[in-house]
Amino acid sequence: MKIGIVCYPTFGGSGVVATELGKALADHGHQVHFVTYNQPARLDFFSENLFYHEVAVSKYPLFEYPPYELALASRLVDVVRFEKLDILHVHYAIPHASAAFMAKQILMTYGIYIPVVTTLHGTDITLVGKDRTYSPVVTFSINKSDGVTAVSEHLKKDTFEFFEIENEIRVIPNFIDLTRFSLKAKDHFKKAIAPSGEKILIHTSNFRKVKRTTDVIRIFAKVTEKIPSKLLMVGDGGERSECEQLARDLGVNDNVRFLGKQDAIEEILSVADLFLMPSQSESFGLAALEAMACKVPVVSSNAGGLPELNVDGVTGFLREIGDIDGMAESAVYILEDCERLNTFKENALARAKEFDLSIILPVYENYYAEVIEKSRTHVL
Repeated sequence: MKIGIVCYPTFGGSGVVATELGKALADHGHQVHFVTYNQPARLDFFSENLFYHEVAVSKYPLFEYPPYELALASRLVDVVRFEKLDILHVHYAIPHASAAFMAKQILMTYGIYIPVVTTLHGTDITLVGKDRTYSPVVTFSINKSDGVTAVSEHLKKDTFEFFEIENEIRVIPNFIDLTRFSLKAKDHFKKAIAPSGEKILIHTSNFRKVKRTTDVIRIFAKVTEKIPSKLLMVGDGGERSECEQLARDLGVNDNVRFLGKQDAIEEILSVADLFLMPSQSESFGLAALEAMACKVPVVSSNAGGLPELNVDGVTGFLREIGDIDGMAESAVYILEDCERLNTFKENALARAKEFDLSIILPVYENYYAEVIEKSRTHVL
């Protein structure tokens, strides 16, 4: 198949999933074309089956805001026509699904019908999509897609609750490449961070308010009262400075390291003993899955799709959003006993294996084939 993929080229979950999916499809012999305004962050290797098409946005002074959606639609028309794509897979409803619909309508004037699959990732539905400014467009774009997927049952439920959706939504969970995300031998790194054998806790995110990153600092401060520990904060964003100040205010700044954005996240996860994810909202929890694949148990909120991934009392613990005391207690329970910690680590890996790329990739391939077949019927 010749597949076009549209995504945000960032470190965020939707961009990561789209990029990793495209790379895996290319490895399976499909021709994959990424269409976006920058090269995706994880599109970091060469393959004869991978192509990147940049979306250039006009800076004509008449436009107060660059018309990215129009530029994207035009670029999609160009790529579909001249690369003879079989299907478009757009990640994140706004503005990708609406741009794809516009491109589809233009392509029909050339006698080309291109089926579009839209994957919903979370905040495009739970935050942005609910805004009355965008809600009609989101509803229309989802209903006009030839196929729609969501990364969790919870997100599927929210989509039907928030919008008047007539289309079927297929749940295809996020995945993990276990050939990349696995426990690495990084004992030297671990000793450098925790020279006295302290436990290492970790949090990775884009440091937005929805991630409740200050809760991570507060949880850690309570854990250190009972267990000597270090905390690694990976990522960057608007809440970082507040987290840094809070760590100073709570007197734990000497035991907290802010590492910024990192590409080789699996190497950092390999030194960790526990992953903290106290998010206000998570459609799936890809960062938690990456941790589990590296044998790191998870203490998280019970938000969104997290209960579908993190098995309470088995791979970690689920607590109510904002329950800092409860999350700290759960963290201490896991960390205080080495044998118990090892059991949680093994359970985390076993659960991660259920989301292995080798299992999820054929689901996408079969879905593409199903949508393409339906579109042929539609054209006839």
